[in-house]
Amino acid sequence: MKTGLIGAPFLVSIMAKERSQYVCQECGATSAKWIGKCPSCNEWNTYVEEKVLPETKNTRRSLVPSNQQTASPLAEFSSTTGVRVELGDSELNRVLGGGLVPGSLMLCGGEPGIGKSTLLLQTAMGFTKGKVLYVSGEESPEQIKMRAERIGTLHESLFVLPETNMQIIKEQVDAVKPDLVIVDSIQTLHTPLLESSPGSVSQIRETAADLLAIAKTKHIPIFLIGHITKDGALAGPKVLEHMVDVVLQFEGDRYHAFRILRTVKNRFGSTHELGIYEMAGDGLHAVLNPSALLIGEKDPSLSGSAIAASMEGMRPILLEIQALVSSAVYGTPQRSATGYDMRRLNMLLAVLEKRCGFKLAMKDVFLNIAGGLRVEDPALDLAVVAACLSSSLDLPLSQDTALAGEIGLSGEIRPVSRIEQRIAEAEKMGFKRMIVSAYNRNIKKKYGDLEVIGVEKVGDVHRLLF
Repeated sequence: MKTGLIGAPFLVSIMAKERSQYVCQECGATSAKWIGKCPSCNEWNTYVEEKVLPETKNTRRSLVPSNQQTASPLAEFSSTTGVRVELGDSELNRVLGGGLVPGSLMLCGGEPGIGKSTLLLQTAMGFTKGKVLYVSGEESPEQIKMRAERIGTLHESLFVLPETNMQIIKEQVDAVKPDLVIVDSIQTLHTPLLESSPGSVSQIRETAADLLAIAKTKHIPIFLIGHITKDGALAGPKVLEHMVDVVLQFEGDRYHAFRILRTVKNRFGSTHELGIYEMAGDGLHAVLNPSALLIGEKDPSLSGSAIAASMEGMRPILLEIQALVSSAVYGTPQRSATGYDMRRLNMLLAVLEKRCGFKLAMKDVFLNIAGGLRVEDPALDLAVVAACLSSSLDLPLSQDTALAGEIGLSGEIRPVSRIEQRIAEAEKMGFKRMIVSAYNRNIKKKYGDLEVIGVEKVGDVHRLLF
């Protein structure tokens, strides 16, 4: 009888270790049994069984040191806002808000092959403030060195760790004592506390929490590279984006040279900044004057081209808008836009037909933003309309004219934000005339050699340009 009584708790403990749950691989919701449709995100067949080990004292994690913490007045704490570590990359410094903040956890996502690993390897090679630990779960050290020799000069303070086990990574952080950690990528890491495969929602959540604890307790800035889904969202649970301090989005057309680094979330600075890079054979190069590269040189006798003064974050950029309007060959007109919102293009074409009398219903319209960039600034409306009119009439626009204005459904030209910065960029690039909304306030008629012309309606733009 004693043996049975002693063995019962032992059997219970074994059964506790075999506990499992079903986790949605899209949103991270959990369930005690399998469900066909997730009630949280409404996706089908996303629940996967994952075994969970019981929590013990050894597996518990804390984001604060082990000593007892007490509540204190906020005024007694010192601010570390001004303490930043500058990187060798001026564009990345701008996007982060002035440099690295000690103890910050940053996530960088983007399309496969866009250059995420190249960007952060360059950052590691250009970091001269101390040691860098580059954790790679996707490439071998030999592959990393081949890329490193192609894009720069190696230094002795750059350490490479080809490992995916989170426990070993924590041991190596304690041994190397780095000043910067880069993880490529978070989807390849796993913790032995969970039996699910790397890349699952549970593994991403647990390994990210481990890295967050390292960043906050040791005051080490950590960069994470993240994969994205086919819909363009960061792979893994949504809580991953909430846990990190900074979320960066690296985007661009892989068949074009330009890349844009945007800030989606930043607890230490503005989310309006962005960095522009040019991909070359020896890595990514910061583009200090993007307007000069994006507008380029073209034949002044060609129609269907207009220059738009856009704002990308806090930076003014001049873009070339190209349009081709031709008769529909197969009866049903085609509409195509590259780098521009298709629905916005259809709206502008409807305004042209309704307010200006242009019969574009049976015309093919193709629109392209040169350089492979994707822009959502409504100030491009005026340049899009001008390019479409130029192609439809087969009349070229003046090469020294820039445009910036939003078009409403009634055909009015609405004012846009930061108009003076747009005008200053056009003046710097040598333009002689700029067409803006007449409703912009406090705008002078003359900025150096640049003449500013205000228009109220789409029809005024047609009479002014043609």
